[in-house]
Amino acid sequence: MPTETLDSLPGKIRRWAAELGFQDVGITEADTGDHGDYLQDWLDRGYHGELSFMDAHGDKRYRPEKLMEGTRRVISVRLDYLPAPDNPSHILRDGEKAYVSRYAVGRDYHKLMRKRLAKLSRWIDEELEGHQHRAFVDSAPVMERALAQRAGLGWFGKNTMIIHPRAGSYFFLGEIYTTAPLPVDPPFETEHCGSCSACLDICPTDAFDGPHRLDARRCISYLTIELKGSIPQELRPLMGNRVFGCDDCQLICPWNKFSKPTAEPDFQPRHNLDNTDLAELFLWSEETFLDRTAGSAIRRTGYEGWLRNLAVGLGNAPSTIPVIEALKQRAHYPSELVREHVHWALKRHGIDPVTA
Repeated sequence: MPTETLDSLPGKIRRWAAELGFQDVGITEADTGDHGDYLQDWLDRGYHGELSFMDAHGDKRYRPEKLMEGTRRVISVRLDYLPAPDNPSHILRDGEKAYVSRYAVGRDYHKLMRKRLAKLSRWIDEELEGHQHRAFVDSAPVMERALAQRAGLGWFGKNTMIIHPRAGSYFFLGEIYTTAPLPVDPPFETEHCGSCSACLDICPTDAFDGPHRLDARRCISYLTIELKGSIPQELRPLMGNRVFGCDDCQLICPWNKFSKPTAEPDFQPRHNLDNTDLAELFLWSEETFLDRTAGSAIRRTGYEGWLRNLAVGLGNAPSTIPVIEALKQRAHYPSELVREHVHWALKRHGIDPVTA
């Protein structure tokens, strides 16, 4: 392969990525540096909770060449998702509203990104001969944030998010592993968080064990999405009205003043999920839930998990008639998991769940 082909390809990849709607792209060697040691320490502390997949693939997660033999470079892309117009802080202050993480109010990003990365891979394949390329969007054990940092897409913030000085942190990441020895970009070595600890201080459940170290077992995103059983009672009052995910550590980050609203129609709010009452969502039938969350990340929690999360939100809500009546309607719900959280919520409002 001519050297000039390899040297000119990164520029073409950037142009193609922009055509496909990606906001940034970087190329790094197939090396995650010391991030593998960080991951192992995190796992040893048990901070992953029930995220068994984080410990299921050995060193494939931090050694790309073990996931795809012959991998020499990783192409990392960024896709912004912040919907517009948006006023998430207003929703968080209204105890009767349901707060859904901004990444989940529209369509699920996986399918959209996967199709675009597959197209980018094909274009690269047409340009190069004799090389393999494989695209990933949360579909394999890939340390996407580590690779993004090493590809120059941002630094690791104290909240463990990748932050870009001109784009904040409201973005998705995707990767293409390739056997081609492409020129690489310099890593983003400098952290610009400075002495700021706003993200650590604002966390509702105190999930940070210090800068860059998150105990997932206390994180609201984990509790409302990944945890399948009962939410620890001591954490429920701290969750407020956050029923799917949490954005507090991003909302408070001063770098997110540089976040730009997405132009992607698929990421715009659907079914008013960015501004709906807890009581209304709680009374959705399973059929309604499945219909209105079709193509949505919210499907990950399932209907039972959705009701569980909403019951916690209603337990933290003001004692209004709609709130109380919604809880009473589910007081004898068949699912023991849902019923237990509803009973907890009713007791928070001074109501005996047995007679409700």
